[in-house]
Order: sequence, then C-alpha cells, then structure tokens
Amino acid sequence: MKLLLVEDSERLRQTLQRGLQGAGFTVDAAGDGVEACAFLGSYDYELVVLDLMLPRLDGIGVLRSLSSAGQRPRVLVLSARDQVADRIEALNAGADDYLVKPFAFDELVARLHALARRPQEAQPLILSHGALAWDPRSHSASVNGQPLSLTPREFAMLGLLLRHRGRAFSRLEILERTAGSDSEVSDRSVEVLVFGLRRKLDAAGLPGLIETRRGAGYLIP
Repeated sequence: MKLLLVEDSERLRQTLQRGLQGAGFTVDAAGDGVEACAFLGSYDYELVVLDLMLPRLDGIGVLRSLSSAGQRPRVLVLSARDQVADRIEALNAGADDYLVKPFAFDELVARLHALARRPQEAQPLILSHGALAWDPRSHSASVNGQPLSLTPREFAMLGLLLRHRGRAFSRLEILERTAGSDSEVSDRSVEVLVFGLRRKLDAAGLPGLIETRRGAGYLIP
C-alpha cells in the first residue's frame, strides 16, 4: 500500500518512515503542509498519516484541500493535540481516524490496515433510504417530499448513519462527528440527540429507523 507520511519532526518522520516501510507500506514523506499537498497533487495514495501542527500549511488545511476530491486517500491524523475539540475539528475536516501522540507503533499499523480495508466508494450527493432523502448541499432532509425540521446535530447524525448503513456508531463516535467545536458537550447528550431525532422520524412516518445495538451503538440497518 502506498502511503504519504506528513510530519514536521525530522527524527520522528525518519523513524516512522523506516518502521512503516518495514511493515510493508510504500512510504513517501513530507515535512510540511505545502509539500504534502504537492505530493497529493502528483501521486495517488491509499493512506495518509498526517500531523496537525505543520509549518506553512497546517494539517487542517491539508484535510480541507482533500475535501472536494471524489476518490481520496484515507487519512489518519497523528497528533499531540489530545482535546476532544481537536479530534472533532479534524474529523469534521475529513479525517478518517485520529491517534494521539505518544502512541504504540503496532496500534498505528493496525489502524492503517483497518482504514485500508474500508471500501472506497463514491457517495451520492443526495442520500436516500426508502421515503427518506438527505441533501448536504441544501442542508435539508425530507420524507415523501415533506421537509424534516432538524437541528444541525440531528442533521449531521442522520447523514452519518445513512452514509454508513449497517455500521453501529458508539456515543463517543457520534459526539465526535456531530458536536462541532463545543468541547463541553457530554457523550450522554447523544442519548438526548437520538431521542429527539427518533421522535421526529416517528412523526414523519419512519418509526424504528434508527436501531440500538447493545454494546455497539446506533445504526440504520
């Protein structure tokens, strides 16, 4: 698998490059965000390991440069920033996973292999499931053509579950993908979020659309 490593610390970059090559990856390495974008514009990668605190262009800027790509590499953010708000910002900008420094190298490799196993499918602009339609361009959802009045977090959660039908998301995962930059929101608030979204879907004629899998989380099957 071809991988781009983006890390400004030369010592860590060289250590990781050797280790990842030893683990079977083909690795290019960049020391800043501008160099990373040049690599990404010139070569095809399956995976990117991305630091956030980079010179010239930070990791969030690199993520945003990838956001409009149809076929884009999976991105694992590897950062010393360990606050929930940092993880949320990166995930909202397009990261697929987030690992905090210091880290175990074996875990990094395992996460990269897990990302590589995810199917890389182009998602339709409008997601639908039966009578339900979800449109990120107009930030609207409807059932049988009738609009659903959703809060921003309800809209984000509905889109998350529709994009990944059949996969259960834990409360923490849902929080990270729906809470924006509000780090004070508790993962317990996800229960309130799910309750409100279910109530609106029930009223629109879609009872039981969101299921709860004990020990796993919430999903749309």
